[in-house]
Amino acid sequence: MEQHMLVAAVCFLAAVAFVIVILLVRQRRVTARLRSRVSVLEKGATLRDDELSHLVTTRLPALIQSLNGRQVDVPGPRHPRLAEIPYGRNLDQVTEMFAESGGRAKARADESAKATLKAMMRGVQSLANEQQLAISRMQALHDDPDVLEGLLKIDHMNAQLGRRAQASAVLCGSWPGLQRSASSLTDVVRGATSRIRDYLRVTVHSQVSDAVVSRAVEPVVLAVAELLDNAARHSQPNTPVEVNFQPAHNGMAIVIDDAGVAMNSEELKRASRLLSGQDAVDINRLGDPPQVGFAVIGVLAARYNFSVSVDTRSPYGGVRAVLFLPTVLLTRLDDRPKAGRATPQASVAEKIAPEAVSEAPAKAPPSLTAGGLPRRRRAAAGQADRPQPQTAGAEERPAPAPTGLDEPGRPARQTAAGLGAWQRGTQAGRATVPPDSEGKSQA
Repeated sequence: MEQHMLVAAVCFLAAVAFVIVILLVRQRRVTARLRSRVSVLEKGATLRDDELSHLVTTRLPALIQSLNGRQVDVPGPRHPRLAEIPYGRNLDQVTEMFAESGGRAKARADESAKATLKAMMRGVQSLANEQQLAISRMQALHDDPDVLEGLLKIDHMNAQLGRRAQASAVLCGSWPGLQRSASSLTDVVRGATSRIRDYLRVTVHSQVSDAVVSRAVEPVVLAVAELLDNAARHSQPNTPVEVNFQPAHNGMAIVIDDAGVAMNSEELKRASRLLSGQDAVDINRLGDPPQVGFAVIGVLAARYNFSVSVDTRSPYGGVRAVLFLPTVLLTRLDDRPKAGRATPQASVAEKIAPEAVSEAPAKAPPSLTAGGLPRRRRAAAGQADRPQPQTAGAEERPAPAPTGLDEPGRPARQTAAGLGAWQRGTQAGRATVPPDSEGKSQA
């Protein structure tokens, strides 16, 4: 009996031991699987933390810089295989939402800034025009050489103020604001020259018979003025700025050469990008103080279908700027000379050489001489004993007036006295110009 019980106990213990062994083997396998899974999860968590850190420290800052207009490449995820799981896809979605939100905010801010600046520049342009009319009235009333000299200088400074306000308004989406009759290329360059500070340094070396069509005169004048101003400001004050015309089979080029400092490769790339007019201009990235010249030219070039390049070195070591006008923007003028009056944007250089100003409308019919020029009348009876400019035909046209207020070798009072006589004659002639629908200001 005892022997049977002992055998039974041994069998029971053997069974228990066998079960324990099986449980231990199974537990070991389960533990191994759990350890492997924990290891995978730890590696995944490490990759996710690393990817999140990469997003915060690298990708988003680069995206912000790109939204601010800088040429920065936004890097992709550090671990591309995470894109196969929802976590990686969610990070990419966060990046896209951030970019879209930043882009919309930037666009709203840019539109708001442009709208505000446009409204301000319209006010400045209106005041400049009113001031121009007041200066013109004072020039007609005062004959004292010293007073007239000061008025002409104020007139010239007002023209520069008007050009800068006009350029800023155009950059913000406005139109040039003026529409002139078709004008010869020489007159266009003279009109542009009159709107810069150092207009005495500009020399036109060639003459052409081509003219710019009415709708493009003011935009081309503004673009050439910006190019001339840029050439004069970036070159020595004792060096000339030369202008030439180069005919082509499909248009005409206005070539401007200066003796300043040439641009480096980065500046050339930026200038080419702005002059192309293809990209939207960020007015917040034009420098301090803002450099709007190339940006304004690019806007005008894209809008009116002409082109401008500055990627050629001038013969004097500076920059050669080329403004190319296609045939569609060119026309021919009648041979008969026309009388004209200065527009509100005219300045001292245009009044010294009034043929540089395109025709604008008036109300009274003209009284013409045999040569087709307007017959000038005296401004007042008290001025009958003062010399008046001749009004003979084109073959008897008087010698050109001085080209500047401070011409070397000519006293200032003598210069101002001559300009006073010219002013009295032109003031009388302006009241006898026939109406012209093309000279009306554009809304």
